Amino acid sequence: MKIIFTGGGTAGHIFPILAIIRELKNNYSDPDLDIYYFGPKDIQTEILLSVEKVKIKRIASGKLRRYASVHNFVDFFKVPCGIIKATFLFFFLAPDLVFSKGGYGSFPTVFAARLLRVPIFIHESDAVAGLATKIESNWAIEVFTSFATTTNLSSKEKTVCVGNPIRDGVLGGNKEEALKFFEIPSQKPVLFILGGSQGAMSINNLILEILPELLINFEIIHQTGENNFKQIIKESTVLVADEKARKSYHPFGFMNESQLRNGFAAASLVISRAGAGSIFEIAANKKPAILIPLPGAAQNHQAHNSYAFEASGAAEVIEEDNLKPHFFLEKLKYLFSHPNILQIMAQESGNFSRPRAARLIANYLLEYLYRSFVPIEGK
Repeated sequence: MKIIFTGGGTAGHIFPILAIIRELKNNYSDPDLDIYYFGPKDIQTEILLSVEKVKIKRIASGKLRRYASVHNFVDFFKVPCGIIKATFLFFFLAPDLVFSKGGYGSFPTVFAARLLRVPIFIHESDAVAGLATKIESNWAIEVFTSFATTTNLSSKEKTVCVGNPIRDGVLGGNKEEALKFFEIPSQKPVLFILGGSQGAMSINNLILEILPELLINFEIIHQTGENNFKQIIKESTVLVADEKARKSYHPFGFMNESQLRNGFAAASLVISRAGAGSIFEIAANKKPAILIPLPGAAQNHQAHNSYAFEASGAAEVIEEDNLKPHFFLEKLKYLFSHPNILQIMAQESGNFSRPRAARLIANYLLEYLYRSFVPIEGK
């Protein structure tokens, strides 16, 4: 049995693929299971998938930028090259199905699958489907979504809301063990700050601007993004001269699954961008959140994601235009002076989660290939 996964553009496309692959391996142990990944060159993606023994084929793809750029012209020619290569590989591999996670990196592979009549399944993470998913959904047998209100899809009849697949490795942390992990001896509440896999410069700048004041009342675990890490270490050392106070600041460039699991377990409140992956990881860990959607994201999807989560009662949204130091500090002060609000937010966060999304999708794919396979019921 050969399954080809495709997607690409950000880690938000890759982490759900990892989660589904792990569930496939857990539910199907026969040695004839061959899993491939077709997508554009990305070293981090290849490292993550290689650990899972996924066979990787690089497929060129072009990104459509919504502004004038010479790269649009160059990338236009990458798409047909990617389609030709994917089609050629399909002839030799004869895959049983293709699973697309969307993103510009998926289009050549899905188009080749369409040409050769290979069954296509899609998952859309965001509340507004991206351009690639919108097109690909016309050819898919089934379209899985994270949000019940996802828009921009071609057919509601073949849409199934299952949630966003998340890695088991970021779940199930213990608070006491997490505090030991980060060497946090104090009883101060913990802010867990996530800017996505690349970090978020505006959030980083905000935290640095008010870092001395934050450290008076909070422990801070901060994923800065690897490119920003060294500079933030330098600036935070200058801004917080007191060595004892600096011990309450715990910055990381990129956090692995163990670090994320402990970060969520330790957190009193999560402050994050509003990618679907982050939202559903927050929800699965039953944490209250402040979401700061990335302005200018394609189809403004982070804003739509964040307001869907806020509507559930699990989070509050602060648009980046309103992300001012005084306003942010007052928001924190208000929330932590009303612990009942945080408690309700945490409860609604858990209600919003769909922690079995990866298992449901994996079982659905196996059921399609082997009709006798019985899918697991449940949320």
